[in-house]
Amino acid sequence: MNILMIVTSHEDFGTSGRKTGLWLEEFAAPYYRFKEAGADITLASPAGGQPPVDPASLGDDFQSDDTRRFNDDSEAQDLLANTKLLSSIKADGFDAVFYPGGHGPLYDLTDDEHSLALLRAFDADQKPIGTVCHGVTALIKATTAENKSLVDGREITGFTDSEEAAVGATEIVPFSVEQELAKVGAVFRSADDWADFSIRDGHIITGQNPGSSDSAARLLLDVLKA
Repeated sequence: MNILMIVTSHEDFGTSGRKTGLWLEEFAAPYYRFKEAGADITLASPAGGQPPVDPASLGDDFQSDDTRRFNDDSEAQDLLANTKLLSSIKADGFDAVFYPGGHGPLYDLTDDEHSLALLRAFDADQKPIGTVCHGVTALIKATTAENKSLVDGREITGFTDSEEAAVGATEIVPFSVEQELAKVGAVFRSADDWADFSIRDGHIITGQNPGSSDSAARLLLDVLKA
């Protein structure tokens, strides 16, 4: 079982002066669920190398068993520090793809041609596609082999407008993932703010927020095992 994880390379949070990047829990929880399931994991990013990690995700309030495990795991740290260049990745040989979030993906994974090509290939073969939180931005402009929106008519979740407001980012983000998904035909679903909420529609799995990272990863594994 080979799983591709695609992470952001973007660190500037608009013109706010704040830094962003990958949200650590959204990487760590899926990474360990996949690893525990015996998967071989490949990490890729638009720029390759070390992706930026959102400083806020390193705060004490956002630590979990999985982030603490990562902080003591030199092998995982080395793997994350050496992500492969996304443009070098082919869909062949991978059984699933997963996009962790953080606000970084809004800036570099929404329009990335290599990511969009990979998603089209994964969809054509009905291979599982998973996202959590802002990682769902990778699906907004993704299309099928018939040039239809990948998410049209599908139940999809992601970071909600109310959660965006709660973290003071409504005026900073380049767009609302909730609203943009609706514009391309997705049936946006969500639970209460910060609730653990992940859903599956066919071979597409999405999680609402950082606390949904574990459940989104488990759903993806369930699809692979089916």
